[in-house]
Amino acid sequence: MSDQAIVEKLKAKFSSAVLDVVEHRGETTVTVEKERIVEVCTFMRDDCGYNFLCDLCGVDYLGKLTPRFMVVYNLYNITTKQRIRIKIPVAEEDANVDTVSTVWGTANWHERECWDLMGISFNGHPDLRRILMPADWEGHPLRKDYPLQGPDREPYQGRLS
Repeated sequence: MSDQAIVEKLKAKFSSAVLDVVEHRGETTVTVEKERIVEVCTFMRDDCGYNFLCDLCGVDYLGKLTPRFMVVYNLYNITTKQRIRIKIPVAEEDANVDTVSTVWGTANWHERECWDLMGISFNGHPDLRRILMPADWEGHPLRKDYPLQGPDREPYQGRLS
């Protein structure tokens, strides 16, 4: 099944939830409402064969787009070797989304990384805690407004010695 056929199938099932579809250099990206992400991902797995979540990440568009954040899901169909990207917009003042770790087990660690580095929380996640930064780290270092600091500045004074 072609990417276009997958998108049409997705639009038929979730017509009001599909916000945008972009094809660029042979890659298809579908933007959907964040409230429907678990349903959309379950559909992509069960009805479209996307049985592997390759990656999940957060993007910070500080000052360029509204809403500020985007969560990006890179899906792969192992049988057909097809890829598709699903994106959801996430507002800064409501930086949380439902977990898809119930759809793909690999989402567990990807969501932890996204929360740790970007500060986007995943509702219903079984173990949402820092994965790369120390447990007492303040803030989320991949946000574009995160302060550039050296070891002699607060709150991390003496930490890098």
